[in-house]
Amino acid sequence: MDLRITDLPLDERPREKLARFGAGALDNAELLAIFLRTGIKGRSAIQIGRDLLEHYGSIGSLGSAGVEELSRQTGLGLAKACQLVAAFELGARAAREQTAQQPLDSPDIIYKTFAPRLAWIRHEQLLVALVDTRLRHTSTVEISTGTLNETSAHPREVLRPVITRGAYGFVLLHNHPSGDPTPSRADDRFTRRLIESADLLQLVFLDHVIIGRPEGGRLPYFSFREAGIISR
Repeated sequence: MDLRITDLPLDERPREKLARFGAGALDNAELLAIFLRTGIKGRSAIQIGRDLLEHYGSIGSLGSAGVEELSRQTGLGLAKACQLVAAFELGARAAREQTAQQPLDSPDIIYKTFAPRLAWIRHEQLLVALVDTRLRHTSTVEISTGTLNETSAHPREVLRPVITRGAYGFVLLHNHPSGDPTPSRADDRFTRRLIESADLLQLVFLDHVIIGRPEGGRLPYFSFREAGIISR
């Protein structure tokens, strides 16, 4: 039988531990327990948090799950699922705010800006990020959403918002749900077509960054600019 949180010593309970030592003193399951608040018979909120982490494998993967899916997990339900989704969304928005004033002038910054949105979703999504003359991010437009391993678009669909919104330039982004950011032949072909189209319209194509995940010591992204395929 799993101990209830109220059975734990006072300084081992998540809320009291956070108040005394700060959020950094809590492990992921304990942080989840604060949002879950209560457990179920035989499973404390902390254990439910551990169960979720074991099921999804990581905080990032858990954060990509939607309300409907989470609400089916043992010990959650609709209300707790909504609380978790809201918490993850707040975290993602805070991360975007922190990088909003940084120029998108390196693939590392681009990755840090958009990984919270793209790195863990289970289908490919193609975005265009618009920038001003100081290369600061002004807005993001979703171009298409695909399947597990493929999304499709035409260069005109990418360039249309760049033109209609009067942007100075743009960054193209998409994710690989597998976590491996290595470009496919289709990624390479599409990027080269887009370079030609942007040059023809005298639009600044800053980079195409594929968002993956940091596994096995590899970079969690691929930059077509770093690879020498795009040049300003």
